Amino acid sequence: MRTSNPITFDRYEQAASSEQITTALTGAKRTSYWLDNAQRPEPNPALNGSISTDLLIVGGGYTGLWTALQAKEQSPERRVVLIEGQRLGWAASGRNGGFCEASLVHGEANGENHLPKENALLTKLGNQNLDEFEATVQRYSMDVDFIRQGALSVATEEHQVAWAAEEAEAPNVEYFDEHQVKTVINSPDFLAGALDHRSTALVHPAKLVWELARVCQELGVEFYEHTQAVELSEVGDKITVLTPNGQIVADRVALATNVFPSLLKRHRARIVPVYDYALMTEPLTAAQREAIGWDRLVGLADMNNRFHYSRPTIDQHGNFRILYGGYDAVYHFGGKVRSSYDENQQTFEKLAAHFFGSFPQLADVKFSHAWGGAIDTCSRFFSFFDLTHSGKVAYCAGFTGLGVGATRFGAKVMLDLLSGKKTQLTELELVRTKPIPFPPEPAAWVGVKVMTDHLIKADHQQGNRSVFLRLMDKIGMGFDS
Repeated sequence: MRTSNPITFDRYEQAASSEQITTALTGAKRTSYWLDNAQRPEPNPALNGSISTDLLIVGGGYTGLWTALQAKEQSPERRVVLIEGQRLGWAASGRNGGFCEASLVHGEANGENHLPKENALLTKLGNQNLDEFEATVQRYSMDVDFIRQGALSVATEEHQVAWAAEEAEAPNVEYFDEHQVKTVINSPDFLAGALDHRSTALVHPAKLVWELARVCQELGVEFYEHTQAVELSEVGDKITVLTPNGQIVADRVALATNVFPSLLKRHRARIVPVYDYALMTEPLTAAQREAIGWDRLVGLADMNNRFHYSRPTIDQHGNFRILYGGYDAVYHFGGKVRSSYDENQQTFEKLAAHFFGSFPQLADVKFSHAWGGAIDTCSRFFSFFDLTHSGKVAYCAGFTGLGVGATRFGAKVMLDLLSGKKTQLTELELVRTKPIPFPPEPAAWVGVKVMTDHLIKADHQQGNRSVFLRLMDKIGMGFDS
C-alpha cells in the first residue's frame, strides 16, 4: 500500500546493497552494447585531396544518413558526399535506447507549450514520418530489428494514475489498471499504465546506422570517415569545406553535427551537451523471463520528470535482454563534449539500484554493458533549423534525446530548405523559429542545476510545478514531456 506522500525512485539508492550492485556491474563493458557487435562494418577511408560535389553532408549519424538517403531518392543523379569526423554512428546514434517515436516535439505537452497553434499538425506529420520510416525499412529490407508494438507509460505514484487514464483518451492508447499493467510487465512499482500501440517502434540503434549507410552506398553516396570539417566558407556560388587533409567544394551543404560545435558559430550557444546513461543486462534465464513477463516487445517509461526508460531486446543468439537507462541527466560545467564523460560510475550504480528496486525478482541479474553519451539539448527540447550562405547551407540540431525518428523528418526539412522552394515544411513555425540560446558560464551551469532541483521537487510534490518551472514554461525554456 502506498503512503499519501509521494515516493520516488531515489528510495532505491539504499534499497539494494552495495555488494549486490558491485557484483552486478563487475565485468560490465564500458562501451555501448549496440556498437559492441561483430556486424560493425569496417570504416570507410579518410579524405585526402580535393573533390567537388552537388551535396555535401557533414555528420555521419542519423540526421546525415537520412539526408543522404532522401537526397538520392529525390535525385538519383545528384552527387552526394558524406564526411564523418570519427566513425559512422559512433556518438548519439550508436548509444541511444532505440526508441523510435512519432513525436517531433518531445511529447504532446511539450509541443503544446512551445507551438500550440501547430501542435496538432506536427502530431500528424510525426505519425506520417514514422509510417514512412517503417516503409523505408521494408522497402530496402533493412535489418534493424524494427518492432512496432508500442510503448507503455507507467504510473509509479498515486497521482500519476490519473495521468495514465488521461493519456489513454488518445486514439490507439489502451489503459491498464494496477492488475492489468503487471500482466504486461511485472513490477511492484507499477500502479497503472497507458500503452500507445502505434506511436513508438523499437530499433537496434547501431544496425540502423549501418543499414542506412548500406542503402546510401548502394544508391551511390560517397563516404569519408575520420574526416573532420574544420572550416566552411562561401566562395562565389560554391561552398568550400576544409578538412585536415583536403577540401570539398559543394553546391549545397547540410550540417548534421548534432551535439558537436556547429560550423555556424551563431548556433553554438543554442546547444549544450547533457549526458545520459544506460545499462544492458546479460541474457535472462527462462525463469527470470517468466518472472518479469514482458511478452509484448514494447518500450517502457515511467511518468516522473526524472524518468527511466527501459526496453527489451533480442540479441544475435536469440536471448532476451533488458536495457535500463535515464534518470540522471548530467551537464558538466563549461559545456564540453569529452569521452571521459561517457563513464559515470555513480550513475551506473544508481541505475542498477533502481533496476533492482523496480524488478526485485531479477535480483541476481548482472549487466554486460554500462555506457553513456552526450545528448544535443536545446532550450525547447526539439529540433531547430537554419538556412545560411545565400541558401546554400542548411543546419539541423537540438533533438534532445528523441531523434531516432525525428532525424528523418529533420533531414527532409533540410533538403526542402536547400531546394530554395517554399513547401509545407519550410513554412512551419517549428522550422522558422529558434530556441532561446543558453547563457554563458557560470549562468548556464547554475540554470541547469536550478532547473534540475525544481524538477526533483515536482516529482516529490505530486507533479506540481513550482513558480520557477511555470516561469520557464512561459518564457519558452520549460520542459514537460
